[in-house]
Amino acid sequence: MTLPKAELHCHLEGAAHPELVLRLGKKHGIKVDDIVDGDRYVWNDFTTFLNCYDRASSVFRSGEDYRLLTYDVLRRMHEDGAIFGEIFVSLDHPVSQGLDYETFMEAVDAGMGDAEQEFGIVTRATMTAVRHLGPDAAVAVAQTVADHPHPRITGFGLAGDERQFAVEDFAPAYDIAGNAGLGLTAHAGEFGGPQSVRDCLDYLNVTRIGHGVRSVEDAELVERLAEEGIVLEVCPASNISLGVYDSHAAHPLRKLYDAGVPVTLSSDDPPFFDTTLANEYAIAREHHGFDDEELLVCTKAAIEAAFLDDVTRRNLLARLEETA
Repeated sequence: MTLPKAELHCHLEGAAHPELVLRLGKKHGIKVDDIVDGDRYVWNDFTTFLNCYDRASSVFRSGEDYRLLTYDVLRRMHEDGAIFGEIFVSLDHPVSQGLDYETFMEAVDAGMGDAEQEFGIVTRATMTAVRHLGPDAAVAVAQTVADHPHPRITGFGLAGDERQFAVEDFAPAYDIAGNAGLGLTAHAGEFGGPQSVRDCLDYLNVTRIGHGVRSVEDAELVERLAEEGIVLEVCPASNISLGVYDSHAAHPLRKLYDAGVPVTLSSDDPPFFDTTLANEYAIAREHHGFDDEELLVCTKAAIEAAFLDDVTRRNLLARLEETA
């Protein structure tokens, strides 16, 4: 029996499978075959990764393209054993292709609806602002979501380059999102050190941290995360691929778990990092000694931390108990 899984940290365009990107590239006359090698993308460092990401994303030109993308990402998640999938969506790529917020969200909603109906995977979206575009842009994104609430968008987050701008500069955007009833998360503790995590807790009122693994460098911060129940959305393969750690042996997943910090397992940008959600669970098992019971603890932590209504959460937890 496949171990039930849950995904909290997966970027929509970042999860675009090369097969779909090649198909849509051909449809729109966009050359992308040079960035594809089988089931993964070709890049060498963080700069070429960003360029590769943008080129792959450029093939999504219409609402129908985004519906296909959303459905395909969730289909693959389901095949990995996920009973719940939360996807990071952002407006920068669709807007650059001339899509407005309503058209984009109609497409994402349709893809999620198709996947839920066909596979039974429960889905939600977290709207992310792009940090290196600045605080004003983040406020605009938060205000758009607050002014146009959508049942699929249940969270607000901050992605992009952690080294750009101060965390407190984004507090106004988080105030807007929080007042609109959205769950709050932020990328930190990846390329930024433990202070970046501490700042997110102090200024943004988050209940989750995307990555957060470098918290391990600060014992007091680790203790705070455990005491406050702040959930870390951990993506081991991504951390290794991007050079946050040079080996699985050096990765602090086990240390954080043993310290009582709630950790979940996620795939981030799976084909860019030659991974899948199932592979992230396999990494935890093979490199960090997690057994089935501990892996189920990670799945349960993800469902409990998901930006969901209480009824849906209880139903998912019941499904987890039934299948575990």
